[in-house]
Amino acid sequence: MDSILLKEMVFYGYHGVLPEEKRLGQKFIVDVTLHMDLKAAGKSDNLEMTVSYHDVYIRVKDICENERFDLIEALAQRISDKILNDFYKVEEVEVAVKKPQAPIEGIFDYMQVAIRRNRND
Repeated sequence: MDSILLKEMVFYGYHGVLPEEKRLGQKFIVDVTLHMDLKAAGKSDNLEMTVSYHDVYIRVKDICENERFDLIEALAQRISDKILNDFYKVEEVEVAVKKPQAPIEGIFDYMQVAIRRNRND
């Protein structure tokens, strides 16, 4: 299956279990992969035959910056639900949410949750 990848989108949100995460917020990095048939778009050079990654970006940004979740698992699920609901051409979506400033003592790049959902889930 073909795919469109939106990689390392950075947003500032207020997701987390701890009170300071909800109050101060932090950076989140999101990757979204849209799985769909791109043959018609490739042959026709017509935007109507594909999904606008601009439109996907705007929806992901809105969710990350304007909604609040305790768990990044719930954030990833909300993003996948929105994409599958709003873009009927997308057959399957992968969403990865990275939390580089997770309140954990230690050295790490980020903590990540990755999910894969399709229209049958």
